[in-house]
Amino acid sequence: MEDNDLVKVEGEQSLFRDKNTGAILNTDSAGYAQYMRMKQRKQTEREELDTIKSDIEEIKSLLRELANGSK
Repeated sequence: MEDNDLVKVEGEQSLFRDKNTGAILNTDSAGYAQYMRMKQRKQTEREELDTIKSDIEEIKSLLRELANGSK
């Protein structure tokens, strides 16, 4: 794809339309990198939360076993 195949989207600094396909392309690589870091951080936080939930369920299960065994 050549630069002359791209038309700047009016009012947007980093958006271009491909003349051949009509696709909108974002050329803001710094913004994309920031988005990917944020997405990765959220994924990591989600995984940590899932681990904590699993640990709590295991603790609850062990507490139930202890409570039932002491009767």
